[in-house]
Amino acid sequence: MSDAATGVGLDAMVARVGSIAGRIRVAALRADRDPAAVTIVGVSKTFPREALDAAYAAGIRVFAESRVQEAKEKLAMPLPDDASVHLIGQLQTNKVKPAIALFDVIESVDRANLVDALAREAAKQEQVVDVLLQVNVAREAQKSGCDPDDAPILLDEIVASGTLRCLGLMTIAPLVKDPQDARATFKDLRLLQEELRQRHPDAPLDILSMGMSNDFEVAVEEGATHVRIGRAIFGSRG
Repeated sequence: MSDAATGVGLDAMVARVGSIAGRIRVAALRADRDPAAVTIVGVSKTFPREALDAAYAAGIRVFAESRVQEAKEKLAMPLPDDASVHLIGQLQTNKVKPAIALFDVIESVDRANLVDALAREAAKQEQVVDVLLQVNVAREAQKSGCDPDDAPILLDEIVASGTLRCLGLMTIAPLVKDPQDARATFKDLRLLQEELRQRHPDAPLDILSMGMSNDFEVAVEEGATHVRIGRAIFGSRG
């Protein structure tokens, strides 16, 4: 596969994925965690289908997209059965039906009307939809995600729906020069997870999706189970 098609050549991508896995291993062991408990999510938004195929060949099995229409075009030919795709971008209620059809997990559930729309469509399709509750831990005005104070009530609504299954929490940390400055955000999401588990002990809530190319090692030290890596796998976006 050409560099132009994938953003980075296959050999280089294999090396990048291996490097990321090695850094995750070191960070996990530093925190007395099992490195196998951390999943690399390849953030493939804006990259062509060839890039997903190359990343799959390099060992990536979970991918993340931000836009329903882009993902629909990119996934016209399904990925192999052992691969899955998460939605990490903000989901409009009028895109709920195709989103449920396309994505294995919707990570960006952050408001009551979206919970309602997803629950209704899931009921129509007679299926249970896996979601993450996106929390704006740092309360940044420009970022999506519910306020941490609203997370318990939103989780109540998800659990009560009967058609949505909350697998855990997602957050986007502030963009900072020093990754250590993101540590408080990751720690606060983990503490919120513990609080919500007490509120809903029967809900799975096992996933902590946090950390990206610039700060994933700190996120792993603070308990991340899924780290969303784009640039460090696929290269810079145009």
